Amino acid sequence: MIVTPPFFLRWMLPEAVHWNVPTHEKKIFLTFDDGPTTDITYEILSILKNYNARATFFCVGENIIKHPKVFQAILAQGHNVGNHTHNHPDGLKNSIDFYYDNIEKCQKLHPFQLFRPPYGHISPLQVKYLSKQYSIILWSVLSYDFRPEISPRKCLKNVLEYSGQGSIVVFHDLSKAYSNMIFALPRFIEHFLLKGYAFEAIYPEALASKVG
Repeated sequence: MIVTPPFFLRWMLPEAVHWNVPTHEKKIFLTFDDGPTTDITYEILSILKNYNARATFFCVGENIIKHPKVFQAILAQGHNVGNHTHNHPDGLKNSIDFYYDNIEKCQKLHPFQLFRPPYGHISPLQVKYLSKQYSIILWSVLSYDFRPEISPRKCLKNVLEYSGQGSIVVFHDLSKAYSNMIFALPRFIEHFLLKGYAFEAIYPEALASKVG
């Protein structure tokens, strides 16, 4: 189980792919994939509001169409959103035309500036094309909340152990991840708030900054 992306993967993909957010400050960037859903996303929003935390939701177009009020609630509470394709195809297992059309179908629902490829699968050629329109966001830390063999405590351990300044952390707002996510998320936020961290959403202008 690889919680943080291996060096060779970072080396293979172009600099246009963002694995963390450059910052001098104690900030962590929570992200949620595959929603919006109904009860689960609302529960996440409630937790985030309780801790005055901001996050970024990478949304699937079909779910935006199914749950437009949930999508609007995400925006109304001050979070950012990103394109996660229309129905979650794997970019390495489908034709280029199909994949790009699927992304564009989601884009017609909202003027997204961020894109995250399903499963984190993306080729250098796709990066070159998509980075003309989007900031491409992968991650520093994967919680593995969606894996049934991972216990809630192991999920929490994953994100506590590997997160730090500028980390992009992945959870999911879907049913198979619920038990792990709902246990780990508030405990994760509390742990880092006590250490003086803030939780912010990802915006392109922050990704363009240089930390030297």
